Amino acid sequence: MKNVGEAPQEELATGERSTRNRIARSVLDHGPSTVAELAGRLGLTHAAVRRHLDALVADDVVAPREQRVYGTRTRGRPAKVFALTDCGRDAFDQSYDKLAAEALHWISQSAGGGELGEAAVSAFARARLAATAEKYREQLTAVAPEQRAETLARALTADGYAATARSAPVGEQLCQHHCPVAHVAEQFPQLCEAETELFSRLLGTHVQRLATIAHGDGVCTTFIPRAETVSPQHQPKTTTASASTAGRNPA
Repeated sequence: MKNVGEAPQEELATGERSTRNRIARSVLDHGPSTVAELAGRLGLTHAAVRRHLDALVADDVVAPREQRVYGTRTRGRPAKVFALTDCGRDAFDQSYDKLAAEALHWISQSAGGGELGEAAVSAFARARLAATAEKYREQLTAVAPEQRAETLARALTADGYAATARSAPVGEQLCQHHCPVAHVAEQFPQLCEAETELFSRLLGTHVQRLATIAHGDGVCTTFIPRAETVSPQHQPKTTTASASTAGRNPA
């Protein structure tokens, strides 16, 4: 029997996360902070703040450092302050998506807009993937054809796409459960199209994009038909119809 006032385990976990988010946000808003400063701002005990800071340090969200003292240093050891790490800052909303979208709009307009602008954005999207393509190609060349979808999924996961590969009727499905550029790709489907073309070149066969996060789907899903042994060095001479619909669900 549960004690009166005892919260379910998931509620306790949610409360812990909420308090840690408040502490991290306070550090973001006010800069490197001591335990005493955080306790005062948030109405928490020093012990509670220390416990949550230990967890945030373990998660690489904040890091302790010696407090800078300006002017005459008083006696005793300077208080320890906690500052956000790069990882911690990345957890908060940034304006990178807005900046990227504005840059692509500028590229499009500078090229003349319309079809010329779309072509310029497509050229940028392909150039952006050029270095990645070489890295992935080396990994895919080292494995048997039947292992290439799984190898590509692992490579994508290492780059933040949380990808998996699974068997499907007459082929395989490559699923990307996260897309770091999804918000920008909503406005510029050329990013998805370039990625689909890259998959086709790396795998040496046509592929079909079935769904994209940028389009509002939960997962980016690419169908890879079962094919004869092919080399990942193979590059189709023309862009396939399936690649041209990337970023937009086929009707």
